[in-house]
Amino acid sequence: MRNARLVALLCAAALLAAACSKKEAPKVDAEAERAAALERARHDTFGTQVQALDKAKALGADVNQKAQESVDNAEKDAK
Repeated sequence: MRNARLVALLCAAALLAAACSKKEAPKVDAEAERAAALERARHDTFGTQVQALDKAKALGADVNQKAQESVDNAEKDAK
């Protein structure tokens, strides 16, 4: 009877130690995960909205570039 209690106590201690052991979290690259999520979103339910957002960003960058070129040309002509 004493041996059975000792075995049960040792098993409980082993299970407790295994449950409490510290496990390292997997290392995740936030930028890579963000890019992968965006790529999944392009082909998911909201793909058309994500693609429209991409086009709007590209259009905004194009307008900014043309405006900067226009300002540069105006400054060049003023000299």
